[in-house]
Amino acid sequence: MEQGAVFVAGATGYVGGRLVPLLLTRGYTVVAVARSPGKLSARPWGGHPALRILPGDVADKASLEAAMQGCQAAFYLVHSMGAGGDFAKADRLAASNMAQAAQAAGVGRILYLSGLGDDAPGLSEHLRSRSEVGRILSEGPVPATVLRAAVILGSGSASFEIIRALVERLPIMITPSWVRTRCQPIAITNVLGYLLGCLENPATAGLTLDIGGPDIITYDELFHIYARAAGIRAPLILPVPFLSPRLSAFWVNCVSPVPAHLVRPLIEGLKNEVVCHDRRILDLVPQKLLGCEEAIASALSEMTWPAATCCHDAGVPCAPARLSEAASCPAEWTRAGDAPFAGGTMFRADYAAILATTPAHVWDAVRRIGGLTGWYAGDRLWRLRGFVDKLLGGPGHGRGRRDPEHLVEGDSVDFWRVLVAEPEQRLLLLAEMKIPGAAALDLRLAPKDGGTELLLLTTFQPRGLLGLAYWWLMWPAHGLLFPAMLKNIAQAAGARVTEGPRQLAQRPDA
Repeated sequence: MEQGAVFVAGATGYVGGRLVPLLLTRGYTVVAVARSPGKLSARPWGGHPALRILPGDVADKASLEAAMQGCQAAFYLVHSMGAGGDFAKADRLAASNMAQAAQAAGVGRILYLSGLGDDAPGLSEHLRSRSEVGRILSEGPVPATVLRAAVILGSGSASFEIIRALVERLPIMITPSWVRTRCQPIAITNVLGYLLGCLENPATAGLTLDIGGPDIITYDELFHIYARAAGIRAPLILPVPFLSPRLSAFWVNCVSPVPAHLVRPLIEGLKNEVVCHDRRILDLVPQKLLGCEEAIASALSEMTWPAATCCHDAGVPCAPARLSEAASCPAEWTRAGDAPFAGGTMFRADYAAILATTPAHVWDAVRRIGGLTGWYAGDRLWRLRGFVDKLLGGPGHGRGRRDPEHLVEGDSVDFWRVLVAEPEQRLLLLAEMKIPGAAALDLRLAPKDGGTELLLLTTFQPRGLLGLAYWWLMWPAHGLLFPAMLKNIAQAAGARVTEGPRQLAQRPDA
């Protein structure tokens, strides 16, 4: 690896996905690791000659050490909230791995983006975990720069998308007392400016620094500033004393596209005042700071397709481990379930049709699936399923898609995640909705009989009796929905169906 390379852990995330292209434009060689490297390769900058994409996981110290060889500095932009479960424990392990691997690889510096908040008994679990990670890195053998930020204002950030959804969808808000908590938001452009500035200023090594914008405001003031910047009527805000953070998180999850496992820790953190007390960063890395209204206006103007990054990008890295022995190759999970003699269960519902057109024309319709286009059959049922998923704490149907025309590996499509997107050949989606098991939807295209054979293959691995009941409850709907999807994809492709749709007794790759 070239001397002077910069390592980035968390390049698939919201901040990391914006930092990497900036580093590349500044002339750095960047080494980025991901559990699913294809997600990075599919980005617009994924083929940059100065970018090295390597497989790695912060839970695997050896993979980090191997990837960081020859790097002078390392950005650590990882947190485990999106994975659910005991994210604090996972973050402790990952931070310890990072510190030890950086020392073993000879890295000179670590730069970490943390969260603001005084380390006091009332600190939320999320902010306490971010602070703990900063402490682990700072006490490690490699000098660490810890930047502590509050609300990040930028199109696609979890905090911003929650604000956007609340103000634009709720004319009246019945809120808990946290709406009067003070915070110091910062624009994503300023966050990136501080990260780059600290990398290029050796004097920041070993320091913990607060970063924030010029405005110190309450959350209800922030809602009004958003409304003003968006040119819409400000909501009527009615604070009440009896709403708990858990209940607040439930209704915020219902009205916003941000998944529950992100909403809950973020909402619980709103009770803590997050204001900069240490202002050394202003002298160490001078830059023009955007006020809240200017930052929000900038975020609202970022309506290009595809969006640079969003809070949905990290997603589920691969299929659940029980579905596949090859967790590093998620596309294989649908063929790698338990052997029948092991007692595992794998349900399939597979359909095929032959269309009188080329794979290119069929792919033109397939790649638009989801989002505003819909699912080519039963859209009301899909939306109802998304509503139920939201109530259960899943991502729901509101995530839509990053780009209405193109799909790449790692994209979210409503409550699905793209695992494989091979133009004119295959689209494999993994379900991220709340279901008692794991499910995949696989659309495959291949030339046949002068036209195109379109396969719609579905796989479901149930979890317990509830999973078995779920499959058989949905079975009648599948028999109506999936053939209709094939017919409507053909119609969208402007093609005649010459054979089928028919149900397959045996999967082609079985």
